[in-house]
This record gives sequence, C-alpha cells and structure tokens, in this order.
Amino acid sequence: MRTRFTGLGTALITPFKNDGSIDEAAVKRLVRRQVDAGVHFVSPCGTTGEAPTLSRVEKRRVVELVVEEVNHKVPVLAGAGGYDTNEVVELVRDFERVGCDGVLSVTPYYNKPTQEGLFRHYKEIADCTALPIILYNVPGRTGVNLEPQTVARLADLRCGVIGVKEASGNVVQMSEIIASVPDDFVLLSGDDPIAVAVMAIGGRGLISVASNAVPSEMVQVIELAEKGEFAAARRLHHWLLPFILVNFVESNPIPIKAAMAAMGLVEEVYRLPLVPPSAAAREKIMTVLQKLKLLGAAARA
Repeated sequence: MRTRFTGLGTALITPFKNDGSIDEAAVKRLVRRQVDAGVHFVSPCGTTGEAPTLSRVEKRRVVELVVEEVNHKVPVLAGAGGYDTNEVVELVRDFERVGCDGVLSVTPYYNKPTQEGLFRHYKEIADCTALPIILYNVPGRTGVNLEPQTVARLADLRCGVIGVKEASGNVVQMSEIIASVPDDFVLLSGDDPIAVAVMAIGGRGLISVASNAVPSEMVQVIELAEKGEFAAARRLHHWLLPFILVNFVESNPIPIKAAMAAMGLVEEVYRLPLVPPSAAAREKIMTVLQKLKLLGAAARA
C-alpha cells in the first residue's frame, strides 16, 4: 500500500500575473492538471515555487488554494524552510491551520549550522506540529549537507520526521541513509535525472520539477520503477531526459517556467532576482520542446 508521500510528487511552480501578484486561478488550474494526470502528491512553496520571494501571507494563501483544489484527492506537502527556526515554526503552524498534510523543510541556508544545530532545528519544528515532516537536503543551494547520521538520529526519535528529500546528488550518501533508518522512513529523490537510480537502491519516489510540465509521463516512470520494471522505466526516462536536463540549463525554476509558458500553461513572470532565460538558454528549451513534441501538449491534455 502506498504511504502518503511516496511515488511521484510535483514541486509546484508559483504562477504570477503580469503585475507580479499571485495568479490564484492559475494555481488552481495547474493543481487540477496535476491531480488529473495521476500524481501521487503535490508540494507547493518550495524552491521551484520561488518560495524565498513569497511573503508568509502569500505562502499561506498558496497552500490554502492548493488544499482547496486537491480536495483530499492527493496529499499536500507544503514547503516550510528557512534559516530562522522560530519563523519556520510559525509558518508550519500556518500550514497546519489551512489543512495541509505534511511539511517539506529545507535545511537552514547561509548560516551553515553544525549537525547538532540541524538536529535541534528539526526537533524544534517536529515538537510544534502534528504534521509529518520530510527533511530536504540540497547542499548545492544551501551550503550545508544533512549527513546520514543526523538523518538517522531524527528518524530514530520517531518525533514526526518521516522521510528525506535527498538532492545532494550523492548516491552513496543516499545508500547510507537507507541502510541506517527504519523501514518505514522514506527517502525521495530530489533530482529528476537520477530518480530511477535512486529508486533502484531503495528510494521511494521523486519530488519532481519536470512533472510540472509532463506530469503523466513522470508518473509512468516512477510507477514503473515502483513495480521493479526498470527496463521500461529506463526507456521512458531516457526519452524524457533531454527535457529533464534542459530544466537546469539555468537556475531552477527559470527554464521550467519558460517551458510551461511556451506550452500555454502560464504567463512567463518571475520575481527578482530571477529573470527570464537568456536567448541561448531559451533556444535550448524550445529545441527540446519541439523535438519531444511538447509544444501544444497542454492543449491536448
């Protein structure tokens, strides 16, 4: 039986209107498209959702919209991270009030806490809420690595920390985590390109950027891997790989937003310091969309 946060989860973009405000109608439309495509859970207000540029009030509103639209059809894993533990605690309480099902919490960035600091940070968050917590390790962005021993220490507490989104790119580290945590502790890939490989060593799914644009195809990849049908999963993965990779030709979520705008799904609006892709990056994005016949795919969905 699938647990709440396994399989394919989408790290949702946050659509904006041309005046820079949140496009609430588009939020609901995009979430509906995800649910209809069969994704297993959705994750608003993360890195892909441009969370650092959203106010606390805006984050609460986005999560509220997502919760309303999914209407219990799939779980909502809301992004609540930061470098001030007290602020994260308050945001988690906001999300709990609007009815989300769990919290995805990125490691504190910039101030580079020790492993003891990371442990206490997450323990403090867990103590403030009944919501399950998925840790989020992405040292390439945060400047700090959540080490396997710290993950195992949190897992052993049984304090509400139920899993980790691992985006270190270090498959050896992921193997060490899987070997050192209880069987019901979930490790999810945070990187589309290596999701199938991570699942082969015991990962339980993927929180995906690419699935914003191609949700049904990414669901197929992950469900095949869940069933152990890795040859078929690899074939579909390799077909999607050019699109998966082009999403990181510049900083995420710049390329995925540009691609979705070209597909007619959103307005291409970012908040500073993010800006539209360069001409060279846009050309690469468009070439891949044309090659995989994804232009017009939204209209056909």
